[in-house]
Order: sequence, then C-alpha cells, then structure tokens
Amino acid sequence: MTTPISRVAVIGAGTIGASWAAYFLARGLEVTVSDPAPDAKAATGRFIAAAWPTLQALGGGAGIDPQSWRFEADPVKAVEGADFVQENAPERYEVKNALLPKIDAVLPPEVVIASSTSGLLVSRLSEGCRHPERVVIGHPFNPPHLIPLVEVVGGPTASPEAVDAAMAFYKAIGKHPILLNKEVPGHVANRLQAALWREAIHLVDQGVASVADIDAAVSQGPGLRWALMGQHMIFHLGGGQGGLAHFMHHLLPAVETWWDDLGTPKVDEALQRKLVEGVIAEADGRSIADLAAERDALLREILALRARHADAAAQAAAGPRLDEALEETFPASDPVSVTRAKPTEDITGAA
Repeated sequence: MTTPISRVAVIGAGTIGASWAAYFLARGLEVTVSDPAPDAKAATGRFIAAAWPTLQALGGGAGIDPQSWRFEADPVKAVEGADFVQENAPERYEVKNALLPKIDAVLPPEVVIASSTSGLLVSRLSEGCRHPERVVIGHPFNPPHLIPLVEVVGGPTASPEAVDAAMAFYKAIGKHPILLNKEVPGHVANRLQAALWREAIHLVDQGVASVADIDAAVSQGPGLRWALMGQHMIFHLGGGQGGLAHFMHHLLPAVETWWDDLGTPKVDEALQRKLVEGVIAEADGRSIADLAAERDALLREILALRARHADAAAQAAAGPRLDEALEETFPASDPVSVTRAKPTEDITGAA
C-alpha cells in the first residue's frame, strides 16, 4: 500500500468521472478514462477543456497538456497498470456488482478501488470481488474538480491498509478526505443535505415561503458561514466565550422544540410540480449550463480566497509573534510600553 501512485484509471465518465479525470490530470497524474457510451471520449475531452482554465487558476495544470490522457472503452483494459482506480459507474448495486469483480480480477491486490457512490454500502459493493479488502468508498462532492471533500468509507470489509492508502492519496493530491468510522447509507454529507432538503420541502408544502425565498434563506444566511466552518464550530462561536457548552445550555431547549416541529413531507406529484415550478421561476431564464457556470465561477473565487487565507495563516504561524518582535525591537529597559489589547467580546449570532 506504500507504492507511489502515478497512474489512475477513471472508470465511468459521466459528470463525476469526467470531473475526476480533469482533476487527476491537473495534479500531474497519468489518467486513463473508460466508459461504454459512444460519445464518452469526446464528452470527456470537452469537459476537461472547459474545466482546465479554472484548474489552472487554482494552481493546477502547470506544464501539463490537457489532452495528455488516454481513453479505453473496455474497463478491464483501462485498469491495466493502474496504481489507483476511481470507479464512477451508475448508482445501482446491480451495475457496480457486475463491474467491480471484473476490475478486481485483473489488478494486483494492493491497488485500491475507490467507488464514487453517493450512498451505497461498501460491504455490498465488494461482493463477488476476490479482494474485497481493497474496495473502499471514495465519494467526492460535485463537482469533484472543485470541491475538496472526499468521504472515505471502509466499512466492515475493507482493510485498514486500503483505507489508509485512499486517505493518503486524496490528501496528497490536495483533497480534504474525511474518514467514516462505519458505513451508513448516504454517508455524511448527503445525509446532511437530505435532512435540510426535507425541511425545505416541508416549508414549501406548508406555504411558509416560496422556493426562491427558502433557497435564499440558505445561500444568503447560514450557507455563507458553512463555506467557512461546520455547524458544530459555528454554534461553538455562537456560544460566545462559553463556546458550545454555553450554547447548549442557553439555546438547546429552543432548538429541541424546532426539531420536534420539523416536517416529513409526502412528495406527491402535486408537490413535485410545485417545487419544479418554483425552482424554474428562481432560475429566471438561466439554463442549467448558465447556472453551473455561475456556480463554478463563485466556487473558484471562494476556494482561491480560502487558499490565500490558509497561506497567510501558515506564514503568520511560521513567523515571530508581533509582541515578541516589538519586544525585540524595543527592550523592556527602553521607555516604550506595549499594551496588549483585550480580546474583543464575541457577539457572533447564536443561530
């Protein structure tokens, strides 16, 4: 499991697979793409070409030819010589259970096979494989070439070595992998999304607000904070100097009453139509391509800002503290006093 990874096979070149291929290529890896669709090669090429300027703007792709990837329609041939396999077949057990044993049969046992599945269980995906211990979940968040998150799940079947290898690989190429200690349908991020969406649908169904205004309640409010911190840390700040402990003492009873009032909508045809009509009105004439381009442009700026902030924080941590530098310049014997400001009281909104 310690073999350096330089060659990656991307099996399945839909939206997720093509995005993975673009990202792997921009990180300097040799990439082979496989997909049975007649236009898969051309579609993947178009996706990589469209994503390449963004990947370069984020620091990838330097000196790399965006056409230097290989296509092989046969997945068994595509994985030959691969050091890592990222599988992105359709989200159905019967499809993946037919594909994974074929790949598994021709790969050395130390090569990890990671599935991009959004919510299937790894213990079921690895059924029929000679080496189920090397099959893990490597679930990205869409679009993989931009969003850092990757959820890694080994479940009861994958070996610790395979899980560690997947975590190390994703970290090495600039991703932010998280490790799930147990398998659960939908993993973590999609379960969180599903919980929020269920209540958003309930609010539409109850006529509390329009689809557009409910979306705005997310994007113009907590969504901005979620781009910076997770919910636990946000509420830790919301507790002021007492942190999360004070937040729970002060506001948990109120939050529990909200939990008790959350809905479980029945999404029948009428409600589906209401949701679709609402989101079309919110799009206001913008096509799916327009919306995706807008999303990706804003994501690029957010990621660039976060990267600059992380670099500045790292430089600050490596350099001398300001008060130490001042004391070096103006020793205590000099008639100069340095007063340290008291921390500003935290007035962050609680919820």
